[in-house]
Amino acid sequence: MSDQQPPREGLSRRDLLHGRLFGHRDPEPTAEPPTTTPPPERRHPPLVMRYPRTTREVGAADADPEKSIEPNTARRRTIPILRPPGAIDEESFLNECTRCNRCIEVCPHDAIVHAPPRMREAAGTPMIDPDHQPCMMCNDFPCITACEPDVLTTHVRPMMGTAIVTEHLCLAHHGTTCTVCSERCPVEGAIQVSEGKPKVKESACTGCGVCRYVCPAPENAILLMPAFIRPTPKTRQRNKPVNE
Repeated sequence: MSDQQPPREGLSRRDLLHGRLFGHRDPEPTAEPPTTTPPPERRHPPLVMRYPRTTREVGAADADPEKSIEPNTARRRTIPILRPPGAIDEESFLNECTRCNRCIEVCPHDAIVHAPPRMREAAGTPMIDPDHQPCMMCNDFPCITACEPDVLTTHVRPMMGTAIVTEHLCLAHHGTTCTVCSERCPVEGAIQVSEGKPKVKESACTGCGVCRYVCPAPENAILLMPAFIRPTPKTRQRNKPVNE
């Protein structure tokens, strides 16, 4: 005869396994949401607006990058434009040029034209459009001689800009024999050819635009950059040629 007693009524096998034979029932666990500690609040440093400094301000001892720029401060920005030989700085040029058209009238190659309306305040002033007709760099520079307000001067080297050869557009850089730009350039040594490829010598280039005018590439390979820095009225002197 076995001493094992049958399970009491109301008890299941699960109760027996958990030792609930004598009616000692463990309290059922209550489903309570786990307590979680919220993450600490992330504090960001205060946002400070930094404005770009102008060329005049860069390197200045009193430059303050935290200082905001006044919204109503007007800064005049000159438009890049290819002026005739011997042109003074752009701001003085705009203020002193009388738009008398004398330089346009005496140019033997019709290279000097009026700036179009899209040039804003420069509209109507003399300029050179190399795609229309480049400057041929006359020996006597009749445009400078004819300029009465003296905004064209012989006091400095007549540099109008700088030409740049765009290699991925240049025929000579793609196996084609082409030296037209160097052959037609009116300034000796401004364009040098090495291994069949032209290269502009910036110290000799005057930015006349002849190379751009004669470039035979399907998409013009000559980029012409107007001179951004030109002499001021303080450094000019009428009819005194510069020593080369």
